[in-house]
Amino acid sequence: MKLASRAAVAGLLSVCALMGLAAAFAVAASASRADDGGTTSTGTTTAPTTTEPTTTTTAPPTTTTPMPPPPRQVRIPSDVTVGRIAVGGLTLDQATAKVRRAFGRPLPLLVSATRKLTVTPAELRAQPNLAKAISRARFSRPGARVPLDVSVSRERIRAYLDDLGRKVDRKPVDARLVLHGITPFAKPSSPGRRLNRVVSARAIRVALKTNDRSGVQLRLVPIEPEVTESNLGPAIVILRSSNELRLYENAKLVRTFGVATGQSAYPTPLGSFEIAVKERNPWWYPPPSPWAENEQPVPPGPGNPLGTRWMGLSVPYVGIHGTPDAASIGYSASHGCIRMRIPDAEWLFQKVEIGTPVFIVPH
Repeated sequence: MKLASRAAVAGLLSVCALMGLAAAFAVAASASRADDGGTTSTGTTTAPTTTEPTTTTTAPPTTTTPMPPPPRQVRIPSDVTVGRIAVGGLTLDQATAKVRRAFGRPLPLLVSATRKLTVTPAELRAQPNLAKAISRARFSRPGARVPLDVSVSRERIRAYLDDLGRKVDRKPVDARLVLHGITPFAKPSSPGRRLNRVVSARAIRVALKTNDRSGVQLRLVPIEPEVTESNLGPAIVILRSSNELRLYENAKLVRTFGVATGQSAYPTPLGSFEIAVKERNPWWYPPPSPWAENEQPVPPGPGNPLGTRWMGLSVPYVGIHGTPDAASIGYSASHGCIRMRIPDAEWLFQKVEIGTPVFIVPH
């Protein structure tokens, strides 16, 4: 029994070996035909096939990096103002630009009801602290009113107002008498003014610091004239040909006197003068004129040619005075002076003062 089994196994092994050998031969024959040009068993020659290696280009895998979200824009809380400028809801850059533009606007200066000037903050060297104000606005509550800190040059404002003052300051003009024909008339006075530098500078600083552009009313201090139409005082009109002296008070005729004026060889000068000196009981000194040659000074007293009062005019050696020679009144008899009766001269002396205008006309 065992021998039969062994024989069967050996037979199977032999069969397998034969089959493997046959397969090997078949493979070898196939390879030989390929080497000989591909001649098949039917005698057909097949063209040799050359196989090139195929190159395939494959794009590298694309890795997409997600874009980060844009940074969140920081905005100022609603209804916030900085230096009177609404910046609520704006970004910090927008708010800074808006406040800068608003602060740079010109500041109106009102000199008078009809005169208006403007000056820019840059001209006055005013600088706002924008960074500080916008930072405070950013962290403020809605509706907050944030002030704008402004640095101001006091020296520059003072210099600006000094220059402006030289243009707007005005000296007062006193009323004065002018002669129309032989009658004096009052030329009206006009008040002056002076720019109040201190008060105006303070108002400008406040407007800049509060960013207020509604306008600054500059302070002009009025300066009243010393002489007005109501206090013109006296004036004298001398009619040379008529030998008449007229006294006016505030352009109104008060009194008329007969006088003696200069003879033709020594005429009383014509023109506008004023009383330059007043003397009681004067000395008489000879003038440098041919008619007074060899004359000696005369002290006060009854024989003094000037009487008891002397009112010298603003022209050398000519004046209004009393005379002991009352008979000469009404004539052209003097050496250029205006003679009056002694009581009249004393009365006139009390009514006039140094500076009183004297008009001498040819009538």
